[in-house]
Amino acid sequence: MRSDAVGQAFGMGEFPGSVKPGADTISLLPRPRIAPRLRRTPAFKASLMPPARRPLNVAFYAPLKAPDHPVPSGDRLMARMLVACLQRAGHRVTVASDLRAYLGRADDVAGWSALQTAAQAECERLAQGWAGAVPDLWFAYHPYYKSPDLIGPALAQRFGLPYVTCEASYSTRRNLGIWAEMQALMLDMVKGAALNLCLTGRDRAGLLAAAPKARVARFPPFIDTSPFSRDPAPEPGHLVTVAMMRGGDKLQSYRLLAAALKLMPEGLPWRLSVAGDGPERAEVQALFAGLAPGRITWLGLLPREGVAELLSRAAVYVWPGCGEAYGLAYLEAQAAGVPVVAQAVAGVPEVVTDGLTGCLAPEGDALALARAMTALLTDAGLQARMANAARLRVRDQHEIKGAALRLDQLLQGVVRR
Repeated sequence: MRSDAVGQAFGMGEFPGSVKPGADTISLLPRPRIAPRLRRTPAFKASLMPPARRPLNVAFYAPLKAPDHPVPSGDRLMARMLVACLQRAGHRVTVASDLRAYLGRADDVAGWSALQTAAQAECERLAQGWAGAVPDLWFAYHPYYKSPDLIGPALAQRFGLPYVTCEASYSTRRNLGIWAEMQALMLDMVKGAALNLCLTGRDRAGLLAAAPKARVARFPPFIDTSPFSRDPAPEPGHLVTVAMMRGGDKLQSYRLLAAALKLMPEGLPWRLSVAGDGPERAEVQALFAGLAPGRITWLGLLPREGVAELLSRAAVYVWPGCGEAYGLAYLEAQAAGVPVVAQAVAGVPEVVTDGLTGCLAPEGDALALARAMTALLTDAGLQARMANAARLRVRDQHEIKGAALRLDQLLQGVVRR
């Protein structure tokens, strides 16, 4: 789909099903006077009942990573969790496309042209397939400047569908090369969406700064806590990290973690188990080479059951979290009853409460990270209090059961308009 065609699709006004700006606010109107005799009629009583919910047919699309993408990541996990959440709410979910709309370089003009052509072909393929069964709404997960949704907006206009985003983001700093054009489309998409679900307050503020009239609602990140429900059996001195080994923020987090561990008090009995793998494994392991033999255990990539078992034996979960949008691994650790040590950066404070469910250090402060780990490893009472608070907080605020109810309410409100 060429950029001018995409622009026309985005620029045709609000998508069907749009709600008024400020979808996460309620306007209180004066209550009308109702005659007492009318209040007793069946028709009036029926009008007070909430509208009946109905199962929805949801076309789901994750332009960065489809739920069945072969490379593990937090993004893939969240896509899978959203599909599970929609299904738990009783909706039928179809992954509409596995087209990966990702361009990692701002100067990749040829890639941008090829991506638009591929997206146009996907639009036509889906339109033909929908001839007899049009979904109730389009749900786009994590569209952003490197990976916009070039399919859903055009189909929403064509078939009169409500268009919903989740974890959309916008950054003026990224208006470079082809990314500027991609972000312009992103901004039109956000403005026209029936609803933009924001997993963090940081994302919500970013969208509203760029599009003050966008329809937004908070929808906190969540996990299925059931795999992490076994009784904790923390082993003294046992630190755990679960993270992929990639360049960028991940490598920077490993670098900061290695620096912090080298500042731990001499004689303190601690050991670190690392679950994860990736293209930068050799460089990551080299960062920890100066530590005493036996301190670090490299476990490689573990299945979810293996991660749950590992966390059940952890005393502290530690991951600096450079650039983390929020971090599902933090929620998994807390659900397992493990306090967290991380930095107070990006979206981390939205899932870890400093002083209650973990310790958050200033950005880039290796010594503060070392002191936080030391405090939790040497104070059993503090470790136990934070462990209990962490598990309760995740079950209360970030569990998939509650998320399914919240998501269903939001989507039912969209399709009724």
